[in-house]
Amino acid sequence: MRYPEFLKNGGTIGFVAPSFGCQIEPYRTAFQNAQIKLEKEGYRLHLGPNCYEGRGTGISNTPELCGGEFNEQYCAKTSDVLISCGGGELMCEILDYVDFNRVNNIEPKWFMGYSDNTNLTFLLPTICDVAAIYGPCAPAFGMEPWHPAIWDALHLLGGRKLKITGYDSWERESGKDEEHPLEPYHVSEPKILKCFPKTEYVKMEGRLLGGCMDCLINLTGTKYDHVKKFNERYQEEGVIWFLESCDLNVVGIRRAIWQMIHAGWFEHAKGFLIGRPYCFGLEMFGLDQYRAVYELLEPFQVPVVMDVDLGHLPPMLPVISGGYAAIEIQDNNITIDMQMK
Repeated sequence: MRYPEFLKNGGTIGFVAPSFGCQIEPYRTAFQNAQIKLEKEGYRLHLGPNCYEGRGTGISNTPELCGGEFNEQYCAKTSDVLISCGGGELMCEILDYVDFNRVNNIEPKWFMGYSDNTNLTFLLPTICDVAAIYGPCAPAFGMEPWHPAIWDALHLLGGRKLKITGYDSWERESGKDEEHPLEPYHVSEPKILKCFPKTEYVKMEGRLLGGCMDCLINLTGTKYDHVKKFNERYQEEGVIWFLESCDLNVVGIRRAIWQMIHAGWFEHAKGFLIGRPYCFGLEMFGLDQYRAVYELLEPFQVPVVMDVDLGHLPPMLPVISGGYAAIEIQDNNITIDMQMK
């Protein structure tokens, strides 16, 4: 696995919009405040051409221009790391314009984002053997004040904190809207981790890989599906899958798990970290979010930890996609120790 160089003090953070841009509220104001706050932390900034665009369908601009922006900004010396401006809906359409061969033949650069950005945070490690960070998008850095998860993401980008622990509570309903664009996370719900099979202590090690299932199932079986090669490359270490969802209901989550199983993705699974789904607490046909996942993963006989701080119900743990990690779950908390190997 190739690990990019960490962001140095005074380094340059680049922003790109391979999915949505920050053209509307509350994202525009939040992004602008994020720039102010990051500059106060001593960083220089460089904005790609699509950061404030909204001319695309489900993304900031045309697929060709979005793909081109990523190619140029990833390969240019104008920034040291890249943070995505936002999630979206149709980032998959830019992939035909992303030059993975070019990326594969230059010094790698950290790219951070989540949700629709799974299309890159998942494909960079599986296609190019380059680590990426599944973490917050740019507008999150505009909140006042920063939640510890935002500091963790910045410190991970800088290589100053590779051991991350979970957070005490989470946000069920956001207070952020057009009139309150800088609202911090409204963390009102206590975190309760659920381990299957039930146990008080879990320990596992392996390569972290995953992202938003809405995007992952869209990639399954396409020419961008290099998971078999990734599994073969790291079969001795195995894979710890981190998975979360946005638009999928519990039936959709179960279908997604089934699809990935039958695509052979979990052949060398060492464990699963499942984030709180956006449909948290909703049931269909007597199926809840736990049975939707565990009944299908039980035959792998590895730990399945659910309601982890990952994904669309913040705060979220920033994790290195493709990176090696030692994970412990004890006393209703999770510790992810990421290691550069």
